[in-house]
Amino acid sequence: MNQLIYGLITGLAFGFLLQKGQVLRYDRQLGALRLQDMTIVKFMLSTILTAMVGIYLLKDLGLIELSIKSTILGGNIIGGLLFGLGWGMLGYCPGTSMGALGEGRWDAVWGILGMLLGAALYAEAFPVMKKTVLTWGNFGKITLPEVLGINHWFLIVPLAVGGVLLFRWFERKGL
Repeated sequence: MNQLIYGLITGLAFGFLLQKGQVLRYDRQLGALRLQDMTIVKFMLSTILTAMVGIYLLKDLGLIELSIKSTILGGNIIGGLLFGLGWGMLGYCPGTSMGALGEGRWDAVWGILGMLLGAALYAEAFPVMKKTVLTWGNFGKITLPEVLGINHWFLIVPLAVGGVLLFRWFERKGL
């Protein structure tokens, strides 16, 4: 029960941040897809950088253990293409479609119904995909620092610095 409460609180906080960051707005979604408005990119990048530093810090302090999923190129490529196609057609990604519905934008219902239909189709196709698509390019449970053979902080620090520099560049360009 505690996990459900934590999930609810986290979801509400995430939705609040999505709304305050203006990433639920259709014009921001379209601007991101057209590479003319980097609001959503900056939101995602700040989330990724914060999570990267936070998760590895907690790991190094022994407070958490990582549970790495297998890297499977077939599933990632096909899933990414379907995700991008849906986002491009609707103008919302899964998180923003739920937030948009929460703001009263009923067009987001089509995206939510599409996600549910896609999940049902995936569940039905999974036995076949497990023997085909989900074996293509299966590299197992790997991380980039492991592949490079370096300590994770030698990758995190340059990525964080690069992210900050990218933010500054976006701001200078008015993106």
